[in-house]
Amino acid sequence: MMDFEVTPGMRRLGASVLGMEAIVAGLITPVAISVGGVEPGLAVAVGIGLLVLCVVAAGMLKRPVGYIVGSVVQVLAIATGFLVPTMFFLGVIFAALWITAIIVARRVEGATTR
Repeated sequence: MMDFEVTPGMRRLGASVLGMEAIVAGLITPVAISVGGVEPGLAVAVGIGLLVLCVVAAGMLKRPVGYIVGSVVQVLAIATGFLVPTMFFLGVIFAALWITAIIVARRVEGATTR
């Protein structure tokens, strides 16, 4: 199994991405109801559920499992596009930010420790 070391920069950047994503996840609830015509119960469960999962994942970023949960969040964010089609696009953007945050933080911190 690959060794996955969590660095402070990864935690900061990952938490930033998940924090922004949590806001967007919460805001898809009223959009899904008013624009998408989604049943309010389903919209609240999906939107607020994803928001909570983002916050939980951000809190878990001190351990490698947090990055697994964060990656699951990215897949679920893209899947919310079935309720609000714009989320297909936004979900891909957040997934790209998530991957970039991990890669950039590892490279920057690797370069500074040499």
